[in-house]
Amino acid sequence: MGKCRYPAVPEAARIIIQQQMAINGDGLPWKNKEKYTNLMLEAAIRDYKQAVENHTGSIFFDRSVFDAICYATMIGYTIDASLMKAALSCRYNKVVFMLPPWPEIYKTDKERKQSWKEAEYTYYRMKKTYHQYGYDVVDVPKGAIDKRKEFVLSHIKG
Repeated sequence: MGKCRYPAVPEAARIIIQQQMAINGDGLPWKNKEKYTNLMLEAAIRDYKQAVENHTGSIFFDRSVFDAICYATMIGYTIDASLMKAALSCRYNKVVFMLPPWPEIYKTDKERKQSWKEAEYTYYRMKKTYHQYGYDVVDVPKGAIDKRKEFVLSHIKG
């Protein structure tokens, strides 16, 4: 598989979990969900701003501000108004690609502790959140990485 010509922004949530675990912090989904949500949202806003300042053309984001917004809704947390305003100023392409839950490849680890049932529920809530904020969600079919890549590229070229 060749190198992708599009810049990609990695998932902030996993990086936050790694950093918090390294410093014995409490900004973790299994310790302080509200702090974790704020850290995710701040990182997503920062990543968005850096990406659009440093790149022209298409950019792929592994996650977005809407992941944190969805998570906040799921835990019943109200995001600070100024942080929410900053988050909503991040405007992504109207078409969002999502990878549906895939039980055959789903694994938990020291950073991802969600059960399969929670992961599946999160996926459906994420779709709802993107639709709520005016985005069109396209599910990427399960299959080999090259086929998934072709699917996404055919959609953005068309």
